[in-house]
Amino acid sequence: MKLHKTLLTIIAAVVGVGLLSSAQATPITGMLNIGGTATFDTTSLATAHSATFSDELVLGGNTGTFAGFAVGTPVVMASYTFDPSTITNGLWSVNGFTFNLLSSTVVSRSSTFLSVSGTGIITGPAGFDATPGMWAFTSQNAGGHPHSTFSFSANTVAGGVPDGGMTIVLLATGLMGLAAFRAKFAKV
Repeated sequence: MKLHKTLLTIIAAVVGVGLLSSAQATPITGMLNIGGTATFDTTSLATAHSATFSDELVLGGNTGTFAGFAVGTPVVMASYTFDPSTITNGLWSVNGFTFNLLSSTVVSRSSTFLSVSGTGIITGPAGFDATPGMWAFTSQNAGGHPHSTFSFSANTVAGGVPDGGMTIVLLATGLMGLAAFRAKFAKV
């Protein structure tokens, strides 16, 4: 009888810990599109190395976590250097979400077109996990002016979602059941 009560106490404790550990944050999913005006350090996009931004707004076509973001919502963007690649914390922030830029690669450029891509981490308000993301930035400058429109898209990276500890709870419960079974038949 004493072994039975001890096992029930252990099982209750393991299940309680398992339920607590399964209360985890939610990964950020989907794509966010941003547009506005970019000012570059040169008048030719073929030689540009950095950009500052103004009039940044959420555009349409957002999915996942970002699907409910209203078109026209203001976005805060930091200036950044893309050539050479420069880590930029807080490259953009909107509705409690922030994109921390880790790397940049110039994909294509000419005097009137620039395409840059890379990786970063998207963080969100309480309840969301920091999530790896890929991004793309494009700009056109047909008039040779230092100001041009830009678009920026951030996509979360698909990956496995942790199970929150339920596998460990099930394993522990099975092992304790096996121990109880063994203890019961060891007396016979």
